[in-house]
This record gives sequence, structure tokens and C-alpha cells, in this order.
Amino acid sequence: MIELRNLTIGYQQKGNRKIVASNINATLCSGRLTCLIGSNGIGKSTLLRTLSAFQPPLEGDIMVSPPGVSLSTLTHHDLSRLIGVVLTEKPDVQNMTVYELVGIGRSPYTGFWGRLTKEDRQIVEESLRMVGIESLSERFIQTLSDGERQKMMVAKALAQQTPVIYLDEPTAFLDYPSKVDMLQLLKRLAHETQKTIFLSTHDMELALQIADELWLMSPSPITIGTPRQLAANGTLSQFIDRPGIHLDTKTLAIKVTNTE
Repeated sequence: MIELRNLTIGYQQKGNRKIVASNINATLCSGRLTCLIGSNGIGKSTLLRTLSAFQPPLEGDIMVSPPGVSLSTLTHHDLSRLIGVVLTEKPDVQNMTVYELVGIGRSPYTGFWGRLTKEDRQIVEESLRMVGIESLSERFIQTLSDGERQKMMVAKALAQQTPVIYLDEPTAFLDYPSKVDMLQLLKRLAHETQKTIFLSTHDMELALQIADELWLMSPSPITIGTPRQLAANGTLSQFIDRPGIHLDTKTLAIKVTNTE
């Protein structure tokens, strides 16, 4: 479980603080796919970077339970065994096989030389199987489609064997069927492995249909609930509805109408 306590996120700029969001109190639990949604520039990436310990919070704390400690007290080695991160950027690697890249996920456990033991290789093979790309293991990365590449990066995070996985826009660059496939895969992995899987996305309608829980970032503190709960209390309609765009709160479909 990841618990955010009175968290304020943002940046220090030339001695001044730029606050992106403040007074965030929330909990991420295992076994759920949680999607972070919100307008462009609202601070989703900043929140993910802070949760990943890539940048410090301005105020408040992020607690990890068990063992009930602050994220800020953990070493880089501890963090590498706690949190796996899948970024939007495509890996800029040539002439490396899928198997070799997924094997890098074992680096927190392999020591200085990075040699894979029999157990490490079994974990890599199982990670490939879990995302359904074991047949691609000997392919070079540059030959993969965008969807295949994203599955490879998820497999690498699985090989890292962390209880928490964060993903920044994992459906970016994918066609619609691949977007659906990716989110369904992540939901299945959350349920089957009991990992905490948290991702940011602009694919609003897919998030409404697939996510177990939504975090909606807005100028006010984050609003949290299931898609059905946030539709029923009007939160989603307030965020989505505008001339020509309407949320059907029964089906959770976003409808676009001709306003001419």
C-alpha cells in the first residue's frame, strides 16, 4: 500500500516554490488498476515523478506499508526492489533482443556483473509469458511495433519483481485496439499478481470502462472513486461535459454531437 499524507508536489525554482498540487491525501492499494486522469498540464507527470522518488515532495510524505516507512528514507537499492516504472519514451536501443532488455529488469538482484542465474532466466521467461510476447524473445527491439514494445517494457517491470508499478501514458503511440489490449493486460496483471498498478492516461473513455479506480486531478485536490461512483456524483460530467461532448453516466460512454 502507498499512502499519500498531506502531500504537496511541485518544484523549487530560483529559491521560490512552484506548487502544482497540494493537500493530497490518498491511498493506492494492491490488486487494483488505478488510472490518473486530468487536463493537460494539471500535474499528472509531476505526481508520478514524485511517487517514483524521481523528485522530492515539497511538503507531506509518501508512506510505504508494509513495512510502514517513508519513501524518502529508502535507498536507491530499496527503491529498485519496490517500484518499477514504465515511461512514455520509446527505448533508444539498437541491436538488443527483447529477452536481453527484459533481463535488465533483474539488475536489482544480479550484482555488479549483471549475469543472469537460472532463476533469473526463469523469471524473465515468465514475465514474457505473462504479457504474451514469449514468441518475440529473440527479436531485435527496433523491429517491434509500438504495441509490442510497450508490452516488452511491462515485461521488464514484471521481471523487476516490484510490488508497485507506475506507468506514464502507456497507451501513447498505440492504435485503438492496442490501447484496449494494453489496459486490459494491466488490469489482469493487477488482479492476478496483486501488484499496485498506477498509470496516467489521456484515453478517458477507456479508463472509464476498464479502471478499478480513478484519480481525477483538477485545480482542487484529487477526487478519487470508481468510475461508477464519480459518474453518479457528477464529478465526471463536470470534468467532461461541454458543448458537443457529453458523458452518458449509465454506459460511461463519451458522446460527441454535431453542434452546427
